Parts: sequence; C-alpha cells; structure tokens
Amino acid sequence: MTAIASTVQSFFLERLTMQRRASEHTIAAYRDTMRLLLAFMEQRTHRAPSRLDWTDLDADAICAFLDHLENDRANSARTRNARLTAIRSLFSYAALRHPEHAALIAQVLAIPPKRFDKAIVCFLDARGRCDACRC
Repeated sequence: MTAIASTVQSFFLERLTMQRRASEHTIAAYRDTMRLLLAFMEQRTHRAPSRLDWTDLDADAICAFLDHLENDRANSARTRNARLTAIRSLFSYAALRHPEHAALIAQVLAIPPKRFDKAIVCFLDARGRCDACRC
C-alpha cells in the first residue's frame, strides 16, 4: 500500500468518522469525489490507484480533474467547488501526516474555488413589488 492509499483510508476512518463526526451524506460525497479523482488519475497516469503517490496528485493534476468535471461530466461550478472542498479536506489532513510533501500540498490547497452567479431572491413589499430588484 502506498502512502496515499493509507492516508486516504485513515482520512475516512479517523478524520471524517471519529474526529469530525461527519454525516453519512458528507462521507458519501467525499467518497464519490475520491472515486472520481482516482479513476481520472488512473486514466491520466495509466497506473492503478493503489500505485499512485502524492507526487502524482500535484496542482496541475487536480486542476485537470476539476476541468474534467466541468467539461466532460458537465458538472456545474457549485458541484466542482464541492469536489474541490473534499480534495482540500484530504490534503489538509495529508499535510499533517506527510510534511515531506508540504510544497505540493500547499499548491493544491491554494487552488481557488470557481466563481459563479448567485440567483437574486426577491421579496415582495406591501404593494406586491419586488423589494430586491424593483421589478
């Protein structure tokens, strides 16, 4: 088992389950993100996920994965950002266990979320007119 495999395993068993007491929905979402990431990396590197190392998961690879989510899987910016949050959580945990990869981990943690337009929520005033956008 490589360093990444043991870290991912302890991330789910120790960090999410015992330390953070994450909900089963959060754990499932993070699990799905890791499955997608590892499958993407297997296609990219032509190596089994069990043979991947932290050097394979650099900022360029993570950005390529995020682009893959948007372009090939047609995910929204919000979904992309949710996947990035799961990856950041794993890398924050890895920073404590693998200080030898601190520079690589810092680069991944510096990947910004993608901006997106938020819908304006209108509230009607007493006259039945929208208070937010005056429509």
